[in-house]
Amino acid sequence: MNKDEKTTLIFTGSAIEAQPLVNSLNELNINPIIRDDHQSAILSGFAAGVPGQIRMYIRKEEIIIAKSTLEDFEHNFED
Repeated sequence: MNKDEKTTLIFTGSAIEAQPLVNSLNELNINPIIRDDHQSAILSGFAAGVPGQIRMYIRKEEIIIAKSTLEDFEHNFED
């Protein structure tokens, strides 16, 4: 990862599986950045990527605030 990057990847997977995490982060006033390459490709006129697959990022300075939420999500996601 480039040291100048201002965001960090916190989740890769289904948009449906990510929704509880998005909701929890929103409660902390954190608005994650969702990247959906498949949807972007469709909008630009060609199809690429995996349907329903997203990548979620948050700003590096928000990691400390989100740490326990991310740990809870990871623990529940593994179960």
